[in-house]
Amino acid sequence: MRAIWRFLSSVKLAIVLIILLTVASIVGTLIPQGRSVAAYSARYGGSLASLFDALRLTRLYQSAWFLALLVLFAANTIVCTVSRFGPKWRRAFRPSHDAEAKSVLSMRQSCRFRLSLPLAAAGERVTTELKRRRYVSSLSAGEGKAVLQARKRRLGWFGSDIVHLGLLVILAGGFTSGLAGRRSELALVDGQTADVPRASFSVRLDKFETEYYPQGGVKDWKSTVTVIDRGAAVLTRTIEVNRPLTYRGVSFYQQAYGRDWDQARLVLEIRKPGDAAFSRAVALKAGQRVPVDDADITQIAVRRFVPDFIIGEGSQVQSRSEEPNNPAALVEAWKGEERIFSSWIFAKYPDFGKGHGAGTAAAAAAPPKVAVVLKDYEAAAYSVLEAASDPGAVLIWIGCALVSLGLFLAFYWPPREIRVVLEDSQGRVELAAGGQASKGREAFQAEFDAVFEAIRRPA
Repeated sequence: MRAIWRFLSSVKLAIVLIILLTVASIVGTLIPQGRSVAAYSARYGGSLASLFDALRLTRLYQSAWFLALLVLFAANTIVCTVSRFGPKWRRAFRPSHDAEAKSVLSMRQSCRFRLSLPLAAAGERVTTELKRRRYVSSLSAGEGKAVLQARKRRLGWFGSDIVHLGLLVILAGGFTSGLAGRRSELALVDGQTADVPRASFSVRLDKFETEYYPQGGVKDWKSTVTVIDRGAAVLTRTIEVNRPLTYRGVSFYQQAYGRDWDQARLVLEIRKPGDAAFSRAVALKAGQRVPVDDADITQIAVRRFVPDFIIGEGSQVQSRSEEPNNPAALVEAWKGEERIFSSWIFAKYPDFGKGHGAGTAAAAAAPPKVAVVLKDYEAAAYSVLEAASDPGAVLIWIGCALVSLGLFLAFYWPPREIRVVLEDSQGRVELAAGGQASKGREAFQAEFDAVFEAIRRPA
């Protein structure tokens, strides 16, 4: 048991834990938390995404190993605080009157002189002067001798303990947030309503706006949302970056924006290589198949649309981003039951798909009957709101306040201590005094000198 106590009270252990927690927090900041596996694969590649998931780096603050570090750090903090608290408490609130003149004079500040007063009157004068300087004093008188111990700013001794208490409260808040907190993303288009996960109300996006700088960069995102509770609209507020909306313990942050490319509205132009005058515009949605009124082409469909076409791992088509940097559509066309066209077509490279047939050897050998051009594309903008419930936030704020108070006491409220030994010597009193302060020693020396100069002066 003693070995465990010594291990947990080790300062080296505290330093190692602080370093590990700091490094882990940096990793948790650099790697976005709580995203989907597909999002991590697209950003880091499949191998790294699998490694991050295995090490729980994608949900680091809920991982068992991170929580274990926090528990060990909390235990180390508690043991260190408890082991040092007793002596501090006795020093601050249980004065010791077992003092000799020699030991008092060995303190950092000291003085010695005689008073032409009886012992009782000398003790009263010293006590009164120290009280005037806001010292809390305790006098013990015996046969021919009196010992006085005075302290000021006693809470300064407990600054580090209050810092430790604040850290423990912050850790408790972190545990509460990590285990009971929840974060979820809501992607909404104008007019859409969504239930807030694990809450009894919903939110509706009334209007989403993107403001731009004159140079073209995004200036701000604004989402005007209405909270609907028990079927009634109870609150309407505009959410901006760094201006969240909070309702019933759930805060909504403006996280991102995008476009609903899965429901993109497209305009295709159908051409015939053998008929230069033929041109037919067809409007349809991604995933939709529509009829075409022509003898050579009866139906056309868009199987898939991606805004930023790339060939990813495994030769799979992916979208590099949500921006339409390289918009492409997988288009198929039929004449009756015969597929006469099947190809990816690109808005910025309209000639790329012209030579592609239906994908069969016979179709590849025959001249293409149609050519399809992606003329236009449009998708509704959506706002991504993060709904976050953080039940430990109050504890974290309380802990931060305690840490600030502890640091203030430790650095700006240093305790001061004065000890005085009065000895009766043939009707006169021999006074020996000593004092010390942990910080502000020059100011304490000036005060110490002023106190005993006032006591030495005849009344």
